[in-house]
Amino acid sequence: MRIVTWNVNGIRAAIRKGIDSFFEKIKADVWMLQEVRCLPEQLPKDWHIPEGYQMILHPAEKKGYSGVATISKTDMVEEGRGMRGKLDINDSEGRVLVTRHEDVILVNTYLPSGSSKEERQQYKETWMAQWRDFIRPLLDSDQTVIVAGDLNIAHTENDIWNPKGNAKSSGFLPHEREWFSELLAEGWHDLFRAHVGPDEKIFSWWSNRGQARAKDRGWRIDYLLGNEVAMKRLKSVEIDRQGGLEVSDHAPVILDLH
Repeated sequence: MRIVTWNVNGIRAAIRKGIDSFFEKIKADVWMLQEVRCLPEQLPKDWHIPEGYQMILHPAEKKGYSGVATISKTDMVEEGRGMRGKLDINDSEGRVLVTRHEDVILVNTYLPSGSSKEERQQYKETWMAQWRDFIRPLLDSDQTVIVAGDLNIAHTENDIWNPKGNAKSSGFLPHEREWFSELLAEGWHDLFRAHVGPDEKIFSWWSNRGQARAKDRGWRIDYLLGNEVAMKRLKSVEIDRQGGLEVSDHAPVILDLH
């Protein structure tokens, strides 16, 4: 089974930039997209999801903002939207979509960014705590559970091109990184690191400033986390940098399961 997570930085723009060619090339069973920034009625009238797939779109209430979508050619059942927590009980920013695909549970997540202003950083950290509580019960599932998406945190110094220069940047703050370590200590597996090892510096997002993409000065903030059952099925994980050059400022991250 092939599963892809990809922050598309606006699905309408991604369609214009050729995302369909990546659908065809990568041939995933499931696509978990973040930052779709589109209501259903705003999708281009002449665009259709790939033949044989179905899509569940969970948009933000605010037009042109946030939102996630899961596209699948396997039987897909929607299990829920949002965390049903106190922070945003209706998930008005469209950040969590849970789907079931036969014996696989997928949690499509777009974790808030805190880089714009301090109050958004505080919102992000409250959201992080609630989301961690929300996904924790899934660890004990006897089914394959994949929690994937743009988590807006680079975990280790090998997940960012300039760790010293970004030590005070949202997304690489010491307490954010510690939170991620605690998340893994609870039992989640960073499937990319499990496959490539701890030392590879391969990024999934690049700023649009300072020729960051051309110089490969990026961050790895797009993840596929798995429970123990998923870990036993792990075959490979790769980041397709070309998708981050042609379609979005993020690259698709591709997981293959046995």
